[in-house]
Amino acid sequence: MQTSKLFGENMQTTKAPVTLVNAEGLIVGRMCSKVAKRLLNGEKVIILNAEKAVFSGKKKSKVAEAKEFLEVGAPERGPFHYRRPDKYLRKTVRGMLPFKQPKGKSAYKRLKVFMGVPKEFKGQQMITFTEASSINLKGPHFTVAEMSREIGWSKGE
Repeated sequence: MQTSKLFGENMQTTKAPVTLVNAEGLIVGRMCSKVAKRLLNGEKVIILNAEKAVFSGKKKSKVAEAKEFLEVGAPERGPFHYRRPDKYLRKTVRGMLPFKQPKGKSAYKRLKVFMGVPKEFKGQQMITFTEASSINLKGPHFTVAEMSREIGWSKGE
């Protein structure tokens, strides 16, 4: 009994480090895998400029693939398919986490995704992943915003 009381008094609470990720010009899959790893390591991750992340490949074939996927399920029962860029990225990260396990659920709760840069994050240090950069892509590529518009997202949502 006495040891647990002492343990509780001496225990220090440490806040999880917060990482701001600028998604502009980053390849979606590579960026999301890096983010998922950081989440599993206990960091809080905030992704900014979600609509400016990049898919590699031909736009026509990727959009056809996404539209075919949208036909799966029922609107009232699910699975629910998001069309907004920020929710699209959040769901992509979720696919890279062990979501049905407690560690995956707690990691997913530490993730926030925004379109653009909200006022509270302006002027703060943002990181980018050089391994996920789309600068070296030789083939065709397009942004998440373009994909979202093609599959039915209107900016008013």
